[in-house]
Amino acid sequence: MSQSELTAALHAVITRLPHYPASTAFAALLTLWLGEHLNANALPELAGRKIRLRVSDLGLTLLFRSVPDGFIPCAGNEADVTLTASSKDFLQLAMRREDPDTLFFARRLAMEGDTELGLLVKNTLDALDPAALRIRLPAPGAVFRLLQATIRRPWSGSTDPAQRIG
Repeated sequence: MSQSELTAALHAVITRLPHYPASTAFAALLTLWLGEHLNANALPELAGRKIRLRVSDLGLTLLFRSVPDGFIPCAGNEADVTLTASSKDFLQLAMRREDPDTLFFARRLAMEGDTELGLLVKNTLDALDPAALRIRLPAPGAVFRLLQATIRRPWSGSTDPAQRIG
């Protein structure tokens, strides 16, 4: 199976899945990776703001927001800012092998919604020491507690499943 056939097969499956489970896992990973630098305490301008990432080639949508101790997933379709790129381009950005401005002007990265929020996130990431961006593997217990808190938090305060997710 070629890479394009694999990507097409993944796209066909992923677009049919609800985005909340993937958003939950991504919010947990983002909290472990950047939570201390990009949380609502470090950047009050991010507090409660919804960010959506669309991975165009996979049909994957991730929706999350900043809270004081990191990030939590969100349900629904509304976002303050949406960033769209291919999985390869998002990976290159995460590894700091590509500059977001280069991808934006090459039309490989699109931003919709609150551009000030998008630029705040971009500029904050650019200002971070590369050593701070290294993923440090936490203890399994810490990962379990984080996933448990991430999953539990959006469900609190409501008995109606449709209203439980923030």
